[in-house]
Amino acid sequence: MQLLPGGAFLMGANDAEGFPADGESPIREVTLEPFFLAPTAVTNVQFATFVKATGHVTEAEQYGSAFVFHALVTDPTARRSARAVAGTPWWLDVPGASWRRPEGPTSDIGARQSHPVVHVSWHDTQAYCEWAGVRLPTEAEWEYAARGGLEQRRYPWGDELTPGGRHHCNVWQGSFPVHNTVADGYAGTSPVRTYRPNGFGLFDMAGNVWEWCADWFSPVHSGEATVNPTGPPAGDRRVIRSGSYLCHESYCNRYRVAARSSNTPDSATGNLGFRCALSADS
Repeated sequence: MQLLPGGAFLMGANDAEGFPADGESPIREVTLEPFFLAPTAVTNVQFATFVKATGHVTEAEQYGSAFVFHALVTDPTARRSARAVAGTPWWLDVPGASWRRPEGPTSDIGARQSHPVVHVSWHDTQAYCEWAGVRLPTEAEWEYAARGGLEQRRYPWGDELTPGGRHHCNVWQGSFPVHNTVADGYAGTSPVRTYRPNGFGLFDMAGNVWEWCADWFSPVHSGEATVNPTGPPAGDRRVIRSGSYLCHESYCNRYRVAARSSNTPDSATGNLGFRCALSADS
């Protein structure tokens, strides 16, 4: 893990490309104690080690299905058995999809050992963290880490998405959700160390997969603690950060460091993973 020094930083943004309903603003000064953060999201091989040691069965495996982006479901049988999600038909509820078989029964992770594990719920992450002796980062820790020491920049590397025409993260290129040019090299997940790390030595703090945070989600920040904040005391959705390989400026421009979203703790999708943290005094 990387030891991050903590201290005061400006959290949030008043970005014209932002989503007011997400609660990205106002910009506020937040102070954090030092903490450790994993340089990458938990990978398939790491999660497999945990499952082998504990026998853990993920919620997606218990449900018998999980949500997969339509273009990644190439098996005809899996497509016929899948159900489109109302309002977002590019998501298919695929029977048999899980972290072991990300696109359904005929898929596997054999060639994706160094890719981030997906189809893990917030509850699954808690089981992993308990086994590993770690925890999820708070939302404030996550954003501080993503900024990599830069102040009020849009991305972990600066203000341009592709400076000099070079891709720095795995997001959607083309026309969402029907045509992905795959200009960055990946239609789905990419190996966790594919792109250059940020100033703190952390990889994929934008794009690739959404990452669960410890906090309950709220779009309102009034009265929120400014020293080691941990979010509201209760809620029905948990914070997710970083955006994913499906994010595009026309639909889900949430790969910016201040962008935020949420999901129910039992949700499992093909673009949702996590990374681990640890308090420095632990």
